[in-house]
Amino acid sequence: MEKKIGRGTLRLKMGDITKEEVDAIANAANSSLMGGGGVDGAIHRAGGRKILEECKEIVKELSGRRLSPGDAVITTGGNLRAKYVIHTVGPIWHGGDRREDETLGNCYTNSLELGKKKGLSEISFPSISTGVYGYPVELASQVAIKAVADFLRENEMRVNFVLFDERTFKAYREALEKIE
Repeated sequence: MEKKIGRGTLRLKMGDITKEEVDAIANAANSSLMGGGGVDGAIHRAGGRKILEECKEIVKELSGRRLSPGDAVITTGGNLRAKYVIHTVGPIWHGGDRREDETLGNCYTNSLELGKKKGLSEISFPSISTGVYGYPVELASQVAIKAVADFLRENEMRVNFVLFDERTFKAYREALEKIE
């Protein structure tokens, strides 16, 4: 499914984000940037040591602090087909009363702004925070689609959501159908 929004294009598809041949893929990273499970682990495994080494350098620049939820940093793609990986930390779901929607929206907006600053024309995202962080996919999809659509209204870029299963794809399709 594809929709033109403002100056950009938003596309939904099922697949494996580590196989994307785009300027950048987004990583639903953990705050240590050292890899982990889910999408984060898959990207680190497929991308190889170069990504981990660059993440270690970023952690040094952060003076050993963790990356805050909603923030984004960029590394090369290592062995991936994508040239870059944008690492962003999604919120852990606590029921929706800890500004999770704002933090999740910031994941997408900050990643897109970082890509724009780098001159990227195409970025692929997974469904951030809907795995072990427990964000309900029906709610997360609405936040994600709105954040990306708001960005595309003012910026020329192609944004893909590469979704892992039918349930997630359906939630994102329903959210995209509501966007004018």
